[in-house]
Amino acid sequence: MPGGPRVGVLLPQTYMNDSGRSAGPARGALKVDLDHVVAVHDELDLPFGDVRTRLGGGLAGHNGLKSLRRELGSPDFHRVRVGVGRPDSTDPEVVAAYVLGAWRQPRAEVEELVARAADEVERVINS
Repeated sequence: MPGGPRVGVLLPQTYMNDSGRSAGPARGALKVDLDHVVAVHDELDLPFGDVRTRLGGGLAGHNGLKSLRRELGSPDFHRVRVGVGRPDSTDPEVVAAYVLGAWRQPRAEVEELVARAADEVERVINS
């Protein structure tokens, strides 16, 4: 929206588990306050289709969030948590294959989820 907040989008070229290696230096270079950082990430602990927002909090074993906390110096950044559900196994290899594999839901449902997540990011930015 014209006249709205200035927004920068960072698409790290690192693996997700190392995303803080890009976000930390970018935040420093752009002099962005920590409470103006928004991370969008998959969330196994939410059912597919849920989108929730939080400021700070636990990292739920998410390696990408751990990397962000380490490089940003704190977990107190905004997160848009995109529910992808959890496989029926707790085996780390099965879980990794689940989150890294192809979507199991119909394309239209995935597109709708991405659109709702984008709307939530916009809401966070404008609040």
